[in-house]
Amino acid sequence: MNPRDALSALVGSKLKVALLAVLVVAGSVAGAFALGVFGVPSVVAVDNTFGDVTNETTPIETDLVVSNPNPVGVGLDGVSVNYTVSMNDIEMAQGGREGVGIGTGNSTLELETHLRNDGIPAWWVSHVRNGERTTLDIDATATSDRLGRGVDFSRSREIRTDLLSAFNSDETRPVNADNSLTSDPVLYVNETRGEWGSVSETETPIDMAFTVYNPNLEPYAVTEIGYDITMNGVEMGSGQTDEGYVIPSYGTETVEFTTALQNRHLDDWWVKHLDEDVRGHQVTGLRIKFYAVIEFPGGGETTVPLDALTYEETIKTDIFGEGDDVRETDGSGSSDAEDGSDSEDGGNETDGGATDGDDTSSGDDTSGDDTSGDDTSGDDTSSGDDTSGGDDATENGTDDGGDDGVLPL
Repeated sequence: MNPRDALSALVGSKLKVALLAVLVVAGSVAGAFALGVFGVPSVVAVDNTFGDVTNETTPIETDLVVSNPNPVGVGLDGVSVNYTVSMNDIEMAQGGREGVGIGTGNSTLELETHLRNDGIPAWWVSHVRNGERTTLDIDATATSDRLGRGVDFSRSREIRTDLLSAFNSDETRPVNADNSLTSDPVLYVNETRGEWGSVSETETPIDMAFTVYNPNLEPYAVTEIGYDITMNGVEMGSGQTDEGYVIPSYGTETVEFTTALQNRHLDDWWVKHLDEDVRGHQVTGLRIKFYAVIEFPGGGETTVPLDALTYEETIKTDIFGEGDDVRETDGSGSSDAEDGSDSEDGGNETDGGATDGDDTSSGDDTSGDDTSGDDTSGDDTSSGDDTSGGDDATENGTDDGGDDGVLPL
């Protein structure tokens, strides 16, 4: 064999050996993933914020942090992530992404879903019927078609409000007519009470009662009491009583009437509630103004603004606990993220568990195309899709010593 042929044979042999080595390594890596020898990527954190709300939709922007403990990246065309947001079991938004790939270490997958504002009235009805409490459920599922495995990630948070308790008062307030036909005060309101009535799909009634005292020698008749309700400047309802009351001399009478918020205006209010330029992000000013039509004993009547009874309440919510996230637990099973009650709305946050032994593969924020899921109208008879798929998933988000929101795989 001449030297050139020998050199060619030697080089060819080395190339074959190198190619074989590459194939063996690739096969070993793939086999290791399939057999579970290598660590399996898992979701270790989730963070949600509201995007720029429009009159029709409210974007929900989500960062899913995926941890890949392996020294090599994972790119699997068969990996998809689906995402659902429900409030009191009413599906409010849905979205997902397909074709996800991740590098080593932590990667952030950006998702965006859209909540339709016309679904807000149905949620509001459920919120009031539930004692002004809402359970927010966030369910994400990462599935790998190639590995035939998936991971469910769930997060729950309770949102509480208290719109009416401050209206209940025993403070005595004068009613001044500012009229030459009588001297002030014409009446006193010694007590005010308010509670939610029977909520329907179209309106949210508030049953109110005023205990009125007449300090005069003659009886006075209150022929009408009217009201106007606004929330962040949005007209929510107005009306007046259907019957009159006679307040006896030096006596008291309980005047009962019902005000009502018109639910059709709630989607307009929602836009203002999230608008930082109005009162701040997720802040609402509730205002109820009253007037009374008083009939004098000697004849004639006057409309009296009940300014002393004007009810104003600030409503603050933190629906997603924006800025909070769920971090990987330590060996004791406790999470780095702080759970607990929100100082403004009393929202308690708990993180659901994941199915043990399932795999996930998610991607960085440049992989795949964002796809917004079909938005629901928020009908209160529909329930959010439950993507939790394992026996170990904590549906109510309570901490029973499990993974506290981390996906142990």
